[in-house]
Amino acid sequence: MQKEFIVAIELGSSKMTGIAGKKNLDGSIQVLAVVREDSSSFIRKGYVYNIDKTAQCLATIVSKLEKQLKTSITQVYVGVGGQSIRSIRNVITKELPADTVVTQDMVIELMDANRNMKYPDQEILDAAVQEYKVDSQLQLDPVGIQCSHIEGNFLNILQRKAFYKNLNMCFEAANINVAEMYLAPLALADSVLTETEKRSGCALVDLGADTTTVSVYSKNVLRHLAVIPLGGNNITKDIASLQMEEHDAEKMKLKYASAYTDNNEIDNNMKYSIDLDRQVECRKFVEIVEGRLEEIIANVWCQVPEELCDKLLGGIILTGGGSNMKEIEKAFSNYTHIDKIRTAKFVTQTIVSNSPEITAKDGRMNTVLGLLAKGDLNCAGQEIDPNGDLFKQQQVVETPVDQRRARQGFETPAGVVRTAEEKRKAEEEAQRKREEEERIAREKAEEEARLEAEERRQNSFWNKALKGLKKFGETIVKEED
Repeated sequence: MQKEFIVAIELGSSKMTGIAGKKNLDGSIQVLAVVREDSSSFIRKGYVYNIDKTAQCLATIVSKLEKQLKTSITQVYVGVGGQSIRSIRNVITKELPADTVVTQDMVIELMDANRNMKYPDQEILDAAVQEYKVDSQLQLDPVGIQCSHIEGNFLNILQRKAFYKNLNMCFEAANINVAEMYLAPLALADSVLTETEKRSGCALVDLGADTTTVSVYSKNVLRHLAVIPLGGNNITKDIASLQMEEHDAEKMKLKYASAYTDNNEIDNNMKYSIDLDRQVECRKFVEIVEGRLEEIIANVWCQVPEELCDKLLGGIILTGGGSNMKEIEKAFSNYTHIDKIRTAKFVTQTIVSNSPEITAKDGRMNTVLGLLAKGDLNCAGQEIDPNGDLFKQQQVVETPVDQRRARQGFETPAGVVRTAEEKRKAEEEAQRKREEEERIAREKAEEEARLEAEERRQNSFWNKALKGLKKFGETIVKEED
């Protein structure tokens, strides 16, 4: 009997994480295997700098997962994130004849026009519909409404073309099929936010090692997405400036750092030990940690759209490894003056696992668990022969692209990033459509030109004269008869 499981990989700046899990009938997810590898030497701030090392690490993760599962892996789900991602608003308008009823085709036309927008050195990864303006009314679903003007408001999520290209090259070099690429911040949001928080307005802050990702929701719609190039490692480097190695600074951060310390509680005579021989003043340590953290919080708060700052009824939700710092909620509340702040230590799905990385529930695994929850295609291949029979016939598997088409047609669901192959096919289809429209327009113009020439000929002086002579001749003949 063939096994069934889903595999997800998150490419983080400090760790690359691979996870395999099985979805149970009761909706829970049973984690079958977890592998984590250091990625700090080839991924920085979510950007792939070394394709060969990244490919090697991917291959290692898949190999280790296969060893634990005793089954080959045919494809994986991938989370896309990092500093190169940003969002930008765009508006597409269309004028219509009076009292035109909006159809689904008109809405798709607006979406296609938005998807075809070009940005210098940027790829559109996803487009979140904000709302449609039908004449002067805002609507989430305009189909069936009469109007003479429709306007589509979109939030385009962009990524540097170089990153997109490098990422695809890594998986090709590692010979790993990608089932689907997901925008990691959206997969995370779907797994840690409640429907009430998304509807009433909230800011999700993922405090990572090299970056901090901010996702702002209102009325169940993503309103803004930004990745700030600051994270926990910046605090570690600042502590290291107190004449110590970074690994010692990291230990001190984990042991002593607090996001907020009341001034009256700081003992000016107290010192923290770096090692047996060295110490650092408590006040200086606190000032360094709080100074950098305040900069991170200030940058986070700047990313919340001005019109939503006083409308975050769902509050601020913190997650990621950085959310484990003591008094982190207090620090955010002091700066933003938002009282409703919570830390999402774990996903909302029911997860069954004995893995220490999962059971720790410290926010570090939330994104990869969110990606695992998104998966719905079997990633399991054949059982691996313990005798290592290299000549055993390999199982022929359906390609991920074909599986996706069979499942969802040609539409791309929210949060799904099209692979290079899918982009190529979409561009070919768009080109074919443009050429067909140009052909129809050309034929129409030629027909109009022919009719216009015919009309000119009919109305010309000599034509009228000939018609007059012909009519005169017919009159003479009739009179003779």
